[in-house]
This record gives sequence, C-alpha cells and structure tokens, in this order.
Amino acid sequence: MDIEIPHNLGREEVRRRLAENSHKIGDNIPGGMADIQTNWPSEDRMTMSINAMGQLITGHIDVEDDKVIFHMLLPPALGFLQPMIDAAIREQGQRMLAPPAD
Repeated sequence: MDIEIPHNLGREEVRRRLAENSHKIGDNIPGGMADIQTNWPSEDRMTMSINAMGQLITGHIDVEDDKVIFHMLLPPALGFLQPMIDAAIREQGQRMLAPPAD
C-alpha cells in the first residue's frame, strides 16, 4: 500500500517534522495500545513497525523533494481495513507535516 502526500517544505524540513512527530503515528490506532518503532537507516527514509491488536504492520516513509511516500505492508488479516488505514495515514501524515500550532 503506497500513499503519497505532497508538500512544499523541502527535504530537510520534512525530515525534521517527521522526526519530531513520529511518536504521534499511533494516535489513530483504536485503543491507543500500539507499540511503534521508528528508525532512520538513511537521510531520506524512516522505517517503522507498528504492533497493534496482535498484528504487525511494517513499512517506511520516503522523503522526496515534493512529496512524502508512505509504503506500508499490511498483514492479510488486516487487508479489509486498507481503506480506513489509507485515510488515517493521509490525515496523520498531513498533521505530521503541518507547522506547530502556537
């Protein structure tokens, strides 16, 4: 599952915002009981694993000049949730890239 979110922030600013807000990834997971691990194996890629409700979702976020691409691998048991997960990633991704509220 690939989800693209456009931006006009520049790579460095996107990386900074993702790093500062990655702890919010689990905010849209029901029950609030998600274990989220993130890592930056390269300057423009953040890997993640989300363990929630007995299921493991893995993926990565690629930072490009004009968009951020979320690539997620859903286990078969969660395939039916793909539309909801897509919507949640789009919403949360836009929030993660938004400037901080004063």
